[in-house]
Amino acid sequence: MSGWRQRLPTLELAAPDYEVWLKNGAAMLTTGKALKVTVYLSDGAKHKGVPVYTGVLDFLFKHEIAGATVCKGVAGFGAGHRIHAAHILELSDHLPIRIEFIDTAERVEKIMPELQQRCGCGLIEVQETNVIVPLRT
Repeated sequence: MSGWRQRLPTLELAAPDYEVWLKNGAAMLTTGKALKVTVYLSDGAKHKGVPVYTGVLDFLFKHEIAGATVCKGVAGFGAGHRIHAAHILELSDHLPIRIEFIDTAERVEKIMPELQQRCGCGLIEVQETNVIVPLRT
């Protein structure tokens, strides 16, 4: 068990409760227990000239995470307690970015060490969740 997982004792998932299957080459979640990961970044954060959030999204895609969403906030503040906001007449370079994805505990544990390295300037939140996939008719 990796170090980040040991610090979260409430996340005790039974492996048979969920699964990922491939449909047309894409990872899909089925109904059951999973982990929801939220990554908080600044849109101004860059690594080798590339926005960190685009690198994280590419990383998640290449590691066959079931899906991910990137949302850009209109205002926010972080640990430095400086409010950043988008205004009509100016563009802010430090607006909040939130990346969310849901996948199995095994997949999250597998990618977490590298995800932590890629998001060194941000915050990562992990929550136990239940996925409900509606029946397709």
